[in-house]
Amino acid sequence: MKKLTSILLASLLILSVLSGLAEAPPPPLRVGALKGPTAMGLVKLMKDDEGKNGYAFTLAASPDALVPELVRGNLDLACVPVNLAAILYANTKGAIQVVNINTKGVLYIVERGETVKSLADLKGRTIYASGKASTPEYALNHLLSEAGVEANLEWKAEHAEALAALMADEKGLALLPQPFVTVAQSKSQDIRMALDLNAQWKEQFDSELITGVTVARKEVIKQDAERLANFLTDYEASITYVNENVPEAAALIGEFDIFNAQVAEKALPHCSIAFVKGEEMKALLVPFYQMLFEQNPQATGGSLPDDGFYYLP
Repeated sequence: MKKLTSILLASLLILSVLSGLAEAPPPPLRVGALKGPTAMGLVKLMKDDEGKNGYAFTLAASPDALVPELVRGNLDLACVPVNLAAILYANTKGAIQVVNINTKGVLYIVERGETVKSLADLKGRTIYASGKASTPEYALNHLLSEAGVEANLEWKAEHAEALAALMADEKGLALLPQPFVTVAQSKSQDIRMALDLNAQWKEQFDSELITGVTVARKEVIKQDAERLANFLTDYEASITYVNENVPEAAALIGEFDIFNAQVAEKALPHCSIAFVKGEEMKALLVPFYQMLFEQNPQATGGSLPDDGFYYLP
């Protein structure tokens, strides 16, 4: 009888251990984002997930800190600049897919004065900018070319350098992204958003200027399609919250040390944080990548992304 009791107790112990293993939660999805509009759109999700361990977020100031981790498999998803996503697809031989657009146009022409009302007013003007050999250069060049406008573009290494050049040139202009425009305005009340390049893009091309997208490793998509779908649902809800609850979202942006909360509150309405997936995403990205490729094939990794690049659930 004692032997039977021991066997039963041992069996119950084994079942208990196995049950515990079966109920162990999966590891969190590891998500990387840049300290800008992409991370700003994630803040409600980041807050809601605290203590739940459904996601592990890595925020970085530069894509250089995220890309190696994504390629090595230390990140499952990453929010990256739109042209970098195509380059990653080419360089990894299709190991990643784009799963959504998270940021549309965030580029603005700013000036100290009231001289610029349209693209035509940029003719012959000096525009200080950073972002050479990336989306800011290609987008501005495409707009100017299609409008038949020639301007003098002076490229700087950083946004701060472009701003400093603007402040030293009373008649100069600058191409700056949000939320850096708002940061600049907090330092000088003379700076005015003269042109919204996203609005100009819509007017000229009846499409959207795209800045940021989210990519996922194909391995994760295959193994965790349901969890990826849940993430996209959560991300969309977070972006909706951020756009509809600006003061509260700005407070979260400050809490997660992405940007100063006061700056974030002023910048959010101009950051074009959005959520677009599926066929609508592809319809916006295909012509945009075509534009980048025509200006410089290396802007998209030397080739145009094929259909395998687009995640269409």
